[in-house]
Amino acid sequence: MFLKSADADIMVQSFGSGARTLVAHGGWVGSGELWIPPFEQLSRGDWRLVTYDHRGTGATVSRAPRITFDLLVDDLFRVLDHCHIDRCILAGESAGAAVVLEAALRKPDRFEALVLVSGRYVGTRMPQRDQLLAGCRANFPATMKAFVAACVPEPDCEAERAWGEQIVLRSSAQVAIELMECMEGIDLEGRVAGLRHKCLLLHGTKDNITPLASSETLRTLMPNARLEIADGAGHVPTVTRPQWIADRIEAFASAL
Repeated sequence: MFLKSADADIMVQSFGSGARTLVAHGGWVGSGELWIPPFEQLSRGDWRLVTYDHRGTGATVSRAPRITFDLLVDDLFRVLDHCHIDRCILAGESAGAAVVLEAALRKPDRFEALVLVSGRYVGTRMPQRDQLLAGCRANFPATMKAFVAACVPEPDCEAERAWGEQIVLRSSAQVAIELMECMEGIDLEGRVAGLRHKCLLLHGTKDNITPLASSETLRTLMPNARLEIADGAGHVPTVTRPQWIADRIEAFASAL
């Protein structure tokens, strides 16, 4: 279904009507589709599962003059309110982790716990970031193909890489740049120590996009964070290791 407003038509997908609710946010130019594989596994349990295509991704149409970080966070609460979700486990993948953490800092009572997969939560400019944006400006399709290949280094994942290319190419060079630039200057490291939510950090050892050290640092900063590592997994284990993701979320939620 589309959540329609003056400045956006947001594609929202909801599955199940279980007692526990998980709301999941995608990464950079990765839509809510990235969460469908683990949702398939979790749907066999007692869950209500919600994801959506954030602005600049998937089927969502944004009419805002520019995509901003605050707008992404506001959209998350808009989705929660539209779906009548007062409280949930909130999950984010890659750059979606920053949106998740900011939302939890703003309204902590709305969230029972957090799940961050390959989480990126700082907006420091790096040479790799500038190279990526230059590639988006010069040749967006070729840059996205190389980006997906870096995200999915696992063997025997040709189908997953092809699907990933289809997902990211539903964005455009302009919105990809806006989504990257809207992260500039955010710094959650000095604030996350105030979060008391239990947080499950999931990360692969072969993540070429967000190093494992990112989640290791977050584990030391957040008082109730636990890190679980997938040996050999790349940047999108929601796609390449969906059963592993689902099993960890299920065990984490059962212990809350």
